[in-house]
Amino acid sequence: MGRAVTVATCALNQWALDFEGNLERIFRSIDIAKSRGARYRLGPELEICGYGCSDHYYESDTLLHSFQVLAKLLESPATQDIICDVGMPVLHRNVRYNCRVIFLNKKILLIRPKISLANAGNYRELRWFTPWNKARHVEEYFLPRIIQEVTGQETVPFGDAVLATKDTCLGAEICEELWAPNSPHIEMGLDGVEIFTNSSGSHHVLRKAHIRVDLVNSATAKNGGIYILANQKGCDGDRLYYDGCAMISMNGETVAQGSQFSLDDVEVLVATLDLEDVRSYRAEISSRNLAASKVNPYPRVKVNFALSCSDDVAVPTCMPIQWRHHSPEEEISLGPACWLWDYLRRSKQAGFLLPLSGGIDSSATACIVYSMCHQVCLAVKNGNADVLADVRKIVNDETYVPEDPREFCKRIFTTCYMASENSSQDTCNRAKLLAEQIGSYHINLNIDAAVKAVVGIFSMVTGRTPRFSVYGGSNRENLALQNVQARIRMVLAYLFAQLTLWTRGMPGGLLVLGSANVDESLRGYLTKYDCSSADINPIGGISKTDLKNFIQYCIENFQLTALRSIMSAPPTAELEPLVDGHVAQTDEADMGMTYAELSIYGKLRKIAKAGPYSMFCKLISMWKEICTPREVASKVKHFFRMYSVNRHKMTTLTPSYHAENYSPDDNRFDLRPFLYNTTWSWQFRCIDQQVSKLEKKEGISLVEDVD
Repeated sequence: MGRAVTVATCALNQWALDFEGNLERIFRSIDIAKSRGARYRLGPELEICGYGCSDHYYESDTLLHSFQVLAKLLESPATQDIICDVGMPVLHRNVRYNCRVIFLNKKILLIRPKISLANAGNYRELRWFTPWNKARHVEEYFLPRIIQEVTGQETVPFGDAVLATKDTCLGAEICEELWAPNSPHIEMGLDGVEIFTNSSGSHHVLRKAHIRVDLVNSATAKNGGIYILANQKGCDGDRLYYDGCAMISMNGETVAQGSQFSLDDVEVLVATLDLEDVRSYRAEISSRNLAASKVNPYPRVKVNFALSCSDDVAVPTCMPIQWRHHSPEEEISLGPACWLWDYLRRSKQAGFLLPLSGGIDSSATACIVYSMCHQVCLAVKNGNADVLADVRKIVNDETYVPEDPREFCKRIFTTCYMASENSSQDTCNRAKLLAEQIGSYHINLNIDAAVKAVVGIFSMVTGRTPRFSVYGGSNRENLALQNVQARIRMVLAYLFAQLTLWTRGMPGGLLVLGSANVDESLRGYLTKYDCSSADINPIGGISKTDLKNFIQYCIENFQLTALRSIMSAPPTAELEPLVDGHVAQTDEADMGMTYAELSIYGKLRKIAKAGPYSMFCKLISMWKEICTPREVASKVKHFFRMYSVNRHKMTTLTPSYHAENYSPDDNRFDLRPFLYNTTWSWQFRCIDQQVSKLEKKEGISLVEDVD
């Protein structure tokens, strides 16, 4: 009697529309699974075409090429004697579904469409797919000829069913269904399904991994069973980084854990588990068994195949393990670094260029690139042939082997300090020292000549010369002069990115990195089309607070002592004249709010869905020990004025690594107007009225309107 089943799941670094590469990675995962004795292999969501195809799902080509890849899988000897579960879009009766196609020995067993679609935050699945709303219902799906020729089947089951093998029963979930309040695994488990599978396209967000792990473990804690989760990994073509974390759980405990961040394109987890452990676990849960006696049964697709062997008494099974979570600082060090590596190798560029100002944000960006170099060297040391091949293409040297992160950094990373008459020697020294410690190719230049030339053109045309406010100029003049400096830095960054390697006798160009953090973007504290305008931004979804903690992590783990002085210096744009040779301008004074306050505003605005009035109501309680209601009202009004005045800047925001759920990314995550009535007259009046009530209640007489 077979009882020990061997199953495999994987994390694959798939790429949208890279059908050739996606097929190769699927084959590799199947080969590894079979070599380790697995009889079932699960892959990520939509792995054949890649999850991030977006509006390409509308194209018939995407469906055609997905079926062509499926045909290659079906006809290959590599897929024999193992149940393969792959993801792809399928058009059924002129309706497009996000599906799992499960097959064995050149026969499709079941096409299972997704029931609950992800349609919040970064996800827009309802734009491209329709959920399967016919619970426990199966229809005939007429296969395209390209598949019929391989399988000999004309139709196959399509719908909400489970697989009954000789020794157990398997039921599929797809990504969002695990997160839904009425997850299918609940009813499937009551109906005797012992193995649950979940193919995911779940992206990284700081501090999120434990939620996914808890959901998987809790899925079988109350109901018993084996839960297998596969996930996409890497950058498949946009702002998201899919963070792997493939896992296998049984009876509420993790038995196999995949990596969250790695440069391995294919990672396979295999576990051997005892079905009798599931059955005995369920046997003593009387409430479960009472509910099971009343459940509506699922259609079962019978499969003449077993996941176990008939004589497996001596087969060792996997034991529970303790999940190891990364700290937020480790997540920042690893996630954006892996995302940058994928972007670099897939864009076929020769490296990165970063305007390095000597401040926290650009220094954190530099540290992420340095972390990427560490990961590359480590992967090559561990025998990753794919990474080595990519490195050699990037540096244009077929014999090169990266061993030292600093030496590799010198080849692919250029930093540039762009001084002006408003720059201090301190920031120049800090940038230079950090560049030396990470090994980047560092350039020092001065932009004053370009600034004077641009302002000179304006003066020649208008007959007027703008002045900084410290020299008697107006606020308009002051801001315009700051913006000229910032925008010239952007132009120079792109010029040097295109031609720096040319001057060094090296081929290729460089990707320009931006370094505006999530809080500055939310407030709009940046110049439109300045150095925040770049090709990509690895820290655009990370808060200033987290970046400071990350800098401390780099000091301790990378021994980058140059970061100590960067940490202790007040953040400054250095766009206004120095006073006695020292910086007088600081970010928080310019913004009229602290970075800590900005993080709170951002979370309330996006995550708590708070408008001005609701934010005021929440903050008078949160800040009751430090602010009066009147002061809270003033702060909230100032934030919303600045946010709405500057919202237009988000429409041109550099594509940024998504790491925070309060990101103001206008592309698809934070959909809002960019032309506001910035007076917020009705909303602010409601706040004023509430302040008046509170002050009267406190016995305070009002002598003036709230600012």
